[in-house]
Amino acid sequence: MNSRMNKAQQDQCKKSAAEAAAQVVESGMVVGLGSGSTAAFFVKALARRIARERLRISGIPTSQGTARLARSLKIPLGTFANHAGIDLTVDGADEVEVSTLYLIKGHGGALLREKIVASASKRMIVVADESKLVSRLGSLFSVPVEVVKFGWQVTEEKLRRLGGNPSLRFASAKQPFVTDGGNYVLDCAFGAMENPKETAHHLDHVVGAVEHGLFLGFTREVFVGARDGVKMLTISGKAAEG
Repeated sequence: MNSRMNKAQQDQCKKSAAEAAAQVVESGMVVGLGSGSTAAFFVKALARRIARERLRISGIPTSQGTARLARSLKIPLGTFANHAGIDLTVDGADEVEVSTLYLIKGHGGALLREKIVASASKRMIVVADESKLVSRLGSLFSVPVEVVKFGWQVTEEKLRRLGGNPSLRFASAKQPFVTDGGNYVLDCAFGAMENPKETAHHLDHVVGAVEHGLFLGFTREVFVGARDGVKMLTISGKAAEG
């Protein structure tokens, strides 16, 4: 299912999917702005539409990095203090399970804010290149779990007992990676999951875990950039030409 592409081809596929998603945005919307390389293509495409068409939108960024990018492109930003809900969120994913559109997210480290924004959204569109499509979630990527610093070793042991084989994420050789929320990330290698819902249920009840990167039931549509154009995956797993 995952065809090999070089980085230039992969970036072009990401860009095509992101630009297609940017066309869905309508004036007056509150828009969740995702994080990561694919979401960055969307933010740039949205900025071009705002400048060209004078769209009136308010963006809610999912990370400090996305906020900086949006400000540099003159995209108006808001907060949950101004907006109770979000009309549309566009974000990337590390893995997309084709039959369910279940996702693994968070390898960029923004999973907590991404999930808060996704949960507040009326609609979520995921943009991805075709290399992110899998038949079973966990086939390619570990599941990131954001954990509080205090007692993280205790949390790590609890995740180990769940079969997650956790490892602390590092930003450098000596410094652990720290999220925008000031937490650590433990990457859990569960492998291909027969029942992601059961895994998510267990992770939801781990004391010390703030949030995890299993995004189940958050989206019903994925824009997939491929060499032959952009296709839209729906919840049935069927592809339609985009």
